[in-house]
Amino acid sequence: MRKLVYYIAASLDGRIAGPKGEFDFFPTGDAQQSAAYAGWVNSRLPETVPTAMREPAGVADVPPARFDTVLMGHGTYRDALALGAPSPYAHLRQYVVSRTLGAAPDPAVTVVDGDPVGFVRALKRERGRDIWLCGGGKLAGALLPEIDELILKSYPVVAGAGVALFDGGFDPTPFLAADREVFPNGVSVTWYTARR
Repeated sequence: MRKLVYYIAASLDGRIAGPKGEFDFFPTGDAQQSAAYAGWVNSRLPETVPTAMREPAGVADVPPARFDTVLMGHGTYRDALALGAPSPYAHLRQYVVSRTLGAAPDPAVTVVDGDPVGFVRALKRERGRDIWLCGGGKLAGALLPEIDELILKSYPVVAGAGVALFDGGFDPTPFLAADREVFPNGVSVTWYTARR
């Protein structure tokens, strides 16, 4: 069965974006550190590089390593639209969970306006690679019972406010740390698996 994997960047206080959707506050270190970190990330999960950035990142022709589907919330998709990317991951099957968006401005994007849990369960039963949950916090909170793995890029900064990593009701859910990589720029990437 396919897995739902929440692959996301967060601050030390668990914020995936600022109060207005900002994400440019995540420190990446000097140019050399930043390039080394980006190269490592892009080599592990090249399909998570947005379509517009794939050629500059050198992964335009690199096949997916793990995911063939991306799932995002309305806020995450709204940020992509603001950057002029109505199909931000054109190389993947793209779904946006939203009750207010209506029709997507790009035919390659499917809007899911119903129950996200039921939708994800149906996706998991399909054949294919794993499903990447790329944001946001409200959707992650709603899908917490369905998240099989969390890959957390933790940046050495405290945001103070903003979009939470998980935004939902009180629902303690144990995860087990399976692997961790630490980079000279202070970023750590930790793989967690759900303990069910």
